Amino acid sequence: MTDFSGLELIEPLRRALTAEGYTAPTPIQAQSIPHLLAGRDLLGVAQTGTGKTAAFVLPMLQNLAKRSRGRPAAGRPRALILAPTRELAVQIGDSVRSYGRFLHLRGTTIFGGSPMGKQIRALAGGVDIVIATPGRLMDLLNRNKLRLDDVSIFVLDEGDRMLDMGFVKDVRKIADLVGSNRQTLLFSATMPTAVAKLAEGLLSDPVRVEVAPQSTTAERIEQRVLFVEKAKKRALLSNLLKDADISRALIFTRTKHGADRVAKHLAKGNVIVGVIHGNKTQGARQRALNGFKKGQLRVLVATDIAARGIDVDGVTHVINFDLPQDPDTYVHRIGRTARAGAEGKAISFCDAEERGYLVDIEKVTGKAVPVHTDHPFHAQEIADAEPAGGKSGRKNRRRNRGRNGGNNGGAWKQANGGGSVRKFRPRRGKGRRPGQEGGSARAA
Repeated sequence: MTDFSGLELIEPLRRALTAEGYTAPTPIQAQSIPHLLAGRDLLGVAQTGTGKTAAFVLPMLQNLAKRSRGRPAAGRPRALILAPTRELAVQIGDSVRSYGRFLHLRGTTIFGGSPMGKQIRALAGGVDIVIATPGRLMDLLNRNKLRLDDVSIFVLDEGDRMLDMGFVKDVRKIADLVGSNRQTLLFSATMPTAVAKLAEGLLSDPVRVEVAPQSTTAERIEQRVLFVEKAKKRALLSNLLKDADISRALIFTRTKHGADRVAKHLAKGNVIVGVIHGNKTQGARQRALNGFKKGQLRVLVATDIAARGIDVDGVTHVINFDLPQDPDTYVHRIGRTARAGAEGKAISFCDAEERGYLVDIEKVTGKAVPVHTDHPFHAQEIADAEPAGGKSGRKNRRRNRGRNGGNNGGAWKQANGGGSVRKFRPRRGKGRRPGQEGGSARAA
């Protein structure tokens, strides 16, 4: 399908798409929207960057608008979207506002780390759509600040991540509180047994839409691995960043403490860098992310809290400072680049203790990651070594999570709260596809 004319979207939605510069649906949108407009339950299997958020937001808005009966009662939303992280919830909320700009529907986003009072007041004013993380939603339910009886559309986004983060009990409790006469959607980048079991309990005769094989990596991403001693990783990173082609880099570490140490090291070298992880306040995380989106920060260092759903335009490189223990996490990390038809590069550092992780990644993705030896820190003995334990050796290779480090250096302060960051405005472009997560935060 070359444009949206065949999807039978109502005029206010088509106008919003035109205002955003979108002309063509992505495959997940073209396959999902007709079924969702017809009211079917849906199980969507799609990697990040495929436009899945617009695939469910557009038909949700249309179905709600057609059934609108005026403003909902206080604390009784008509649609609920669950997201595993604050960042993803914020981006989905941006998409709802963007696509629904010409409709008389109201939405609110609720998550931990922000004042509960403001969220309670928003719910009390009556909202059509709630976008929430499970923890804060459960808090508000337990305080009797909202009821889910009137929810007719229930969306669970990033189902595999939701289970990874231990939300399965909360998700089931929330689902039990949602009205039984509902349309249910579950989206997941992968479909392990636990997610399939969850879907079986939540969905009724669902349509399954799968737009890419599970655990595959984007063809446009140029991958490579650099073997290096653990103690020399930071020096290697500084050496790499001398390359001006690395204009917007997302760097992943395994721990919070590791993220802080990498960011401080780069800041001392006058790299404008931000950092986001679970110990940062929501405000600090949002400032760093917005600064990175706007190009004020060249580098963003993150733990895996940012591996999914973070929509940043023009990430040229993803650098795995630490290889992840879970191969699927590798897929999601590198999916932050090569979005919206662009090309990108994924560079992974591998020390002796991570050889097993690399083997696991290559097994799951079905392809060997090319080895790059043309750097001053190449460790041939690591390249030649047999992997230490593979999956069975993971427990011995785990590291304790560290504490937050302090702040120092001008670049560090500039990136982490030393000044205000203006509200992000998405760039306009012709022919972009909505929700193909490389255009703007509004197209998550």
